[in-house]
This record gives sequence, structure tokens and C-alpha cells, in this order.
Amino acid sequence: MAEVSRILVVDDDPDIREVLRLLLSESYVVAEAPDGLAAITYMKENPDTDLVVLDVMMPGLDGIETCTRLREFSTAPVLFLTAKSAERDRVSAYESGGDDFLSKPFSQAELMAKISSLLRRYKQYRGKPASVLTVENLEVDFAARSVKSNGKPVVLTDTEYAILEYLLQKRGSIVTAAELYEAVWGAKFLAGSGNTVMVHVLNVRRKIEEDPSKPKILRTVWGRGYQID
Repeated sequence: MAEVSRILVVDDDPDIREVLRLLLSESYVVAEAPDGLAAITYMKENPDTDLVVLDVMMPGLDGIETCTRLREFSTAPVLFLTAKSAERDRVSAYESGGDDFLSKPFSQAELMAKISSLLRRYKQYRGKPASVLTVENLEVDFAARSVKSNGKPVVLTDTEYAILEYLLQKRGSIVTAAELYEAVWGAKFLAGSGNTVMVHVLNVRRKIEEDPSKPKILRTVWGRGYQID
């Protein structure tokens, strides 16, 4: 029997936590945290947690800062929940290390679809066959799901790693934003998806390039997409 995935729900509103627990508990093992600090403590004590559902607007340590701190030690995917829908808020969420974004109010079907997609990708990339690939100063070990730049470890989120691996699989080819989004996020490319891809690619480039302003590994082919030679 397949192992049941573990999800942490983080929201300062107990009613929201209860609704999410009821929606998710039929398919997953669900834990709750009332604030960012509690979430960080829980994740450190439970590193086998598979996904975090994280509210953006919380008193004290908000979701953005919580995600930033989680990324110091965890690569588990983070799904942000927020009443905000402005593009700048999405960018902040992604730049902090978030993997996907869901605006309130949302449907149960949309919530379950996003969680299923994130978990599927997370488990897929944790179980890659042994193989090590070197490009310029970058070394990617697919078996260990680890990345090094000039011999030093590079910490990537699940989504960032998926982007890098997909582009490495397509080495020499130009990958459009639509292809990359549909391959990594497992969803249809819609208006605004291009910005999501762009922010994540910039995050990857910032972490793997010696000079992100003059990339030698992950290039943008203007008007067409992205490429690793």
C-alpha cells in the first residue's frame, strides 16, 4: 500500500484550519500550526513532511517570511493561500521559495488538484535514477537530488530543481515558457503563467550562475524561451 503523504496546514484562523483539515484528511495525514514560528518548529521536528499549505497574511511572522526561513532547511513544496491576488504579492510569494499560489476563496477541486500536482512532482524528483551531469561550474546529481556550484552545495526548492532538471533534459533546445510551465507545474498555461515561470527561472539563475546578470548556463532566448546549452 502506498505511503500516505503528510501535509502541514499553517493559518492563524482556526476555522480555516478546520476546513482545510476536513478537506484534506480523507486523503492525507494533516497537521496544523497556528503561526509561522510554530510551523518552523514543526518542520524541523518533522522533516518527512511532504507539503506545506501556508497562509500569507498572518500576524507576527507572515507567510512570506515563514517560507523564507523554511527554505533554509527544507525543500518540501509550499502552496500559498491568500486573499490577495495582486501580481506583486505572487512575485513575493515565489521569490520567498513558494511553489504555487491559490487565492481565497477557492474550490475544493482546485485545492486538491494543486496539492496532488505538487506532491506528484516532489516524489518524482526525489526518486530519480543515479546520474551526475556537469555543465560549466554546475554539477547535478539526480540520484541524490543535489546541486553544486564550484563544489559548493546549492539549495533549490522543489520547483526550482524541477525547472533545472527539465531544462537539462532538453539541453540544446529552446524551451518555451508554456512548455516549461505545463511540464513543471502540471497545469494549463494561462495568462500570468509566464510571469510565474520568469520569477522562478530568475531564482534558479541567481543560485547557479556566478554572475546572474551574465548567465553562462541558463540563458533566456528573447521572445522564444529558455535554454541550457
